[in-house]
Amino acid sequence: MSTSSRTRYSLAAVGVALVAVAAFLAFGRGAFDRGTAATSAPTKLALDAPLPTEVPPRTRLVIGDPTTQRVLKHKGWDKNLPFDIEWANISGGPGVTEAFQARALDVGSAANIPPIHAVWVGIPVKIIAWRHKSDPFAYPTYVIGLSPKSKIASLADLKGKKLAFSPGQAQGAVVLRTLAEAGLTPQDVTLVDLPSTSDVYTGALASGLVDAAPLGRATLGTKRYLDAYGKEGARILGHGRFRDDAGNLYVRDETLADPAKAAALRAYVQLWARATEWAEQNRAEWTRIYYIEDQGVSAADAQYILTHTGPTEVPADWNDVIALQQETVDFMARQIGRDSFDAATLFDRRFEKIAFDAIHASRNAVAAADAPLQENPKVPTP
Repeated sequence: MSTSSRTRYSLAAVGVALVAVAAFLAFGRGAFDRGTAATSAPTKLALDAPLPTEVPPRTRLVIGDPTTQRVLKHKGWDKNLPFDIEWANISGGPGVTEAFQARALDVGSAANIPPIHAVWVGIPVKIIAWRHKSDPFAYPTYVIGLSPKSKIASLADLKGKKLAFSPGQAQGAVVLRTLAEAGLTPQDVTLVDLPSTSDVYTGALASGLVDAAPLGRATLGTKRYLDAYGKEGARILGHGRFRDDAGNLYVRDETLADPAKAAALRAYVQLWARATEWAEQNRAEWTRIYYIEDQGVSAADAQYILTHTGPTEVPADWNDVIALQQETVDFMARQIGRDSFDAATLFDRRFEKIAFDAIHASRNAVAAADAPLQENPKVPTP
């Protein structure tokens, strides 16, 4: 890699059965899976030791996971937890990385690139929960936004153009993969180091600072950019056939080494999974409470977001996920001059079944609660 390229890169039965259902849906202290706790916890937990299941009193997690936060508050599932939560208004790679470096955050939520980037900047982390879209190609997370005067009609026309680029975020991977889809390399374009925060990318497109930038397909920033500048030539292009849909929870290794926090993380992943399931099964209500009431957008704008988001799912196992993440690590390492590493080391597989099992337990509980009761069932005639 040339010196100039390196410079550019730097920068979710009656009686006993109903009681059990009520307890499960309440998510109180008794609603979480509990095993037999050791009488005395070690001061430091090995990263391959069984996860503790008892959360000691006064255990606290600082969590940056705004969407789960909103579901928990709406459903009241945050009122009687086996641990204390301090919510942090942080999500996405740059914010989580900064908070991890300052040891100011226990749990971060982001896409697939930030955990990889964390390792490359010296922060050992583990992914403890993963979700992705059921149909990632019908509902891409990102598209390529084009400046009104860019004169770009296809991905091949990106050659020689200026592209917004953020190497520590999913958007950075989208740019590099888009170039590969077009048969181009980073040396065929000018990468402009810009963080993808707020309306930075749409502003850069509108001003002509860049010719193209990855934009969220379901975001209002993209909609408003096209509404404002579409008549002048602004448009979007599909980025090609690759997945861009991962979402995960990840934590620092040292957080997992704390037995109390490890037990609380186990409980939180269950909550995250059930919140993911509730939002998926109640999409209209979720749109109302989060986008309309919490974010203050109009009903029409909320419907736009819902239409372009697409359904999500939590995988039953992480084998395919790890393989995909390995391909991503290898690709990004080649593109930006980093050392590749074993993607399996990014995942704490002690958590692998926790989210999936929690979702299915939630579905079973709802089904049991909704099942009709038969007071005097008829005995079949022989």
